[in-house]
Amino acid sequence: MTAGPTFEAIDAVRGITNKSSGKMGYAVALAAMEAGATVTVVSGPTCLAPPAVDKLIHVVSADDMLHAVQAEISQTDIFISVAAVADYRMAKVSEQKIKKSDKKLSIELIPNPDILMTVSSLPEPPFCVGFAAETENLEKNAERKRRKKNLPLLVANLAQDAIGSDESELILLDDAGKHVLPKASKMEQARHLIKHISALYKR
Repeated sequence: MTAGPTFEAIDAVRGITNKSSGKMGYAVALAAMEAGATVTVVSGPTCLAPPAVDKLIHVVSADDMLHAVQAEISQTDIFISVAAVADYRMAKVSEQKIKKSDKKLSIELIPNPDILMTVSSLPEPPFCVGFAAETENLEKNAERKRRKKNLPLLVANLAQDAIGSDESELILLDDAGKHVLPKASKMEQARHLIKHISALYKR
């Protein structure tokens, strides 16, 4: 599974990232371990103590994360994409710190690879679970993402309520419809999610 944010360098000291803490991804990893799974986590930069999983791979950028996932995916039965991957990166990273001036500064951004879509589009993909953190039209946007990426399960939450918090409310979207998990600790939600994944995977 993937967890945490990614960091996309602008220059030697600055970068683009997001507010993801990694708490949900690490909770899901621990819940999977509790359920007896062999767990590999590809984690972006976080301030959290690393989970005691079978294999932990630290990465920084979306491109780093993609390459780490591609190296592991052939050995994977279930892929859970929890990481908040930056949608864009710099077209060209400055090797030196960009000096401040009184003039406006423009930077050119290009799209990052879609890691979940890359995995779900494989000829024989693992069972793929996606996450959607939205700020509006939660169910509509999440279901659109699930169908676009051909996912058997997508976990949706409101970004403004979940990011950085120890609790969250989740909506699980699958072919049977929606399943609401009322607000609870992220560890409790992770255990519910792993049970749901297990039930779907065994069908």
